Amino acid sequence: MTILNEGAGTPVSIEDVLKQREVTHGDFPTKATTIQILKNIMRDTEKWKDLSFAQQESLDMIMTKIGRILHGNPNEPDHWLDIIGYTKLISDDIEEQSKRN
Repeated sequence: MTILNEGAGTPVSIEDVLKQREVTHGDFPTKATTIQILKNIMRDTEKWKDLSFAQQESLDMIMTKIGRILHGNPNEPDHWLDIIGYTKLISDDIEEQSKRN
């Protein structure tokens, strides 16, 4: 299967993309196990149901990024920047809600 390379418009195979992602993101089944364990730990906490859907999703995505860090390339800046981005989205949302109240 061939897809277009992001930004370059050149054809690249999905197999090549998956090989590249394995280097930066880690082995998918192994990483998925770690991520699901982390997410289950969060969901089993007393306050999980008190979080907004946005807060829950942000934490889910952060766990995905942590899984990528632990199983892929820990020096991939995008992993760390994405975590910052998800926390910023929630911080901004909380700040906006406090202004409304």
